[in-house]
Amino acid sequence: MMRIIDGHCDALYKMFENPVIDFYDSVAVGLDVSYAKMKKSNVKIQFFAIYLPERITVPKFDHYLEYINIFYQKITCDGRVRLIKNRDDLHTVWNSESIGAILTVEGADAIQGNPLFTRTLHHLGVRFIGVTWNYGNWAADGILEPRQGGFSRHGKSFIKDCDDLGILLDASHLSVAAFWDLAAASARPFVATHSNAKALCGHPRNLDDNQLRELIRRDGRIGVTFVPWFVDGGQASIDGILRHIDYIGALGGERQLVLGSDFDGISRTIPGLEHAGQYGNLVDALSKRYSNVQVERFLYGNWYSYLERHLPVH
Repeated sequence: MMRIIDGHCDALYKMFENPVIDFYDSVAVGLDVSYAKMKKSNVKIQFFAIYLPERITVPKFDHYLEYINIFYQKITCDGRVRLIKNRDDLHTVWNSESIGAILTVEGADAIQGNPLFTRTLHHLGVRFIGVTWNYGNWAADGILEPRQGGFSRHGKSFIKDCDDLGILLDASHLSVAAFWDLAAASARPFVATHSNAKALCGHPRNLDDNQLRELIRRDGRIGVTFVPWFVDGGQASIDGILRHIDYIGALGGERQLVLGSDFDGISRTIPGLEHAGQYGNLVDALSKRYSNVQVERFLYGNWYSYLERHLPVH
């Protein structure tokens, strides 16, 4: 089976909320993404997001540290899953039996404009940051923030800090104005790890054609996601995911299309694609429509080439 790289899941959130969940249990009740399910589908690299739930009304840096502790103690504890921090790690994982993990932050609220916190996250292995979740924070507005502003002055300084450190930025969840502020301010190609095409499904979290073209122009990445209400707003299907892939490909994005499932971050799933162990159904559907070379690009090749180009060397 072809390898898979998935650019977004919320397994850490579920493990934070329910400490008894065992990532390595053969069943791993409650997790869409577990070791056994990843092995079944040949998921070779998984991005793990640090997402603080809305019930935490005053996010603190300690909350990030709690998530990172869970990640190190319960996921990368014995070498079966290895953290990827740089290109050397990427190559080592790719040529081994281990699964690779990339640590990300979804919502920079608890950084609070403190460059030391950003640098500490980098030291601890974070390599991607989504600046907002749906709402506004000190750095920028999210897509559901009523004022729909862009980046603040401190937020623009944060973009430069991340660029300098080699932390890559994720535009999923940003307001439209903030997306374009990021495009203007960042020297690096950024990504949208889990967003679909707004032309096919008008959910605010999806990207319009101009945004998609900008990501394509910059050779960023567009993570087609399995969130049902981002696929068609109704009874979503695997065919609906393929329609988004078709559409973004027709805009010129064949080499920028990647996957960003959002497993463990959704309350409803697509039939036949309920968890990471069912990727085979998506692979089969893609293989009926695209060549092997194209399918390999969508499943892992486009993510791999981006990581190899933009992760730190050592």
